[in-house]
Amino acid sequence: MLRLAYILFSLILLVTGISFAVLNAEPVTLHYYFGDMEIPLSLTIISAIISGAILGIIASAGIIIKMKRENSHLRKKNELTEKEITNLRTMPIKGSH
Repeated sequence: MLRLAYILFSLILLVTGISFAVLNAEPVTLHYYFGDMEIPLSLTIISAIISGAILGIIASAGIIIKMKRENSHLRKKNELTEKEITNLRTMPIKGSH
């Protein structure tokens, strides 16, 4: 069932992408430092979206790595605490009755 959902989602995404490219096929002039180039509007928009996503991932990579490191540290600390609790529960109670 999940595989069918993936296939259906992929088909919807493909049809949407193709219709987007067809509806935005007008050429636009892209000016840059070394010259200019005419490319379709859809390619310009898609490349801007992809470059923005890549820059966003790069910008958040430091925070993600820091959080994963902290998560690992807390997991180790939790394991040590669990072991200590288990050892305390299995220790016999010493005292006078």
